[in-house]
Amino acid sequence: MKTRTLGKNGLEVSALGLGCMGMSFSYAPFPEKADMVKLIRDAFDLGVTFFDTAEVYGPFVNEELVGEALEPFKGRAKIATKFGFRMKPDGSAGYAGLDSSPTRIRAVAEASLKRLRVEAIDLFYQHRVDPAVPIEDVAGAVGDLVREGKVKHFGLSEAGAGTIRRAHSVHPVAALQSEYSLWHRKPEAEIIPALEELGIGFVPFSPLGKGFLTGKIDDKTTFDKSDFRNVVPRFTPEARKANQALVDLLTKVAGAKKATPAQVALAWLLAQKPWIVPIPGTTKLSRLEENIGATTLTLDAKDLKEIDEAAAMIQIQGDRYPAHLQKLVGR
Repeated sequence: MKTRTLGKNGLEVSALGLGCMGMSFSYAPFPEKADMVKLIRDAFDLGVTFFDTAEVYGPFVNEELVGEALEPFKGRAKIATKFGFRMKPDGSAGYAGLDSSPTRIRAVAEASLKRLRVEAIDLFYQHRVDPAVPIEDVAGAVGDLVREGKVKHFGLSEAGAGTIRRAHSVHPVAALQSEYSLWHRKPEAEIIPALEELGIGFVPFSPLGKGFLTGKIDDKTTFDKSDFRNVVPRFTPEARKANQALVDLLTKVAGAKKATPAQVALAWLLAQKPWIVPIPGTTKLSRLEENIGATTLTLDAKDLKEIDEAAAMIQIQGDRYPAHLQKLVGR
């Protein structure tokens, strides 16, 4: 697989990464750990070198999974993980608030290093902006960890353009991770121009719309009772029915390209900028192989123009987060 570079300090990764969250968090029921270890190793064998996890996924168990799976590939696989949430005292799923204090950042880094079985974290994101801690203090704390050799690169997740600029002025930001796809294009207004100006990479999560853009979900689909999508406004049956028009567009283009809707959605993202690295998640080898196939699908200027013109006529229904989570993004 071809590689791409995130930021200006040489973080080179595969053009497509693998989001590992769903292997143990948010999208129950979860597969057996041994199966996911194998899937992560299969991904590496297929050319994926960029893997995404976080302390809060589980909590902790996702980092442990990724650490075990990638231990044989030390120095060749790049792992991104995140800090910024305060865990519940009883260790249960979810979080008890935000905490990006320098002391907390250092404690998370030390614990993540052990769970990931590495000497340095390749990319350390602030998971969500903490309004109680100046972003300059956050960037300074991660900068200290970089100078100590415990972290290689600093990242932000779901941050606003102003916050990105302030953080970058203290310590170079290698990448921003935020949602971006054909059904969430808000980053095009302010975020992508800011990233381009500053030389920061973009790592879109949910590049397949939490599975919706694959064409395998419709208004009749039901989810496990603990599946996160049950509380997402964009996944109400009514919204799914209305948003089917976007899937129909992808299906039409896919037919002409002898591809799948998911591959077209990912190829569209890859075509936007050479410093965009999507991280679709999956628990199935067949889907992994399908997603990787997008890296060899070429959409030319005419294809992109037709997709953009058709997509502009579709009004996407439903917010991408419930209200209590929506307030955490874009700060």
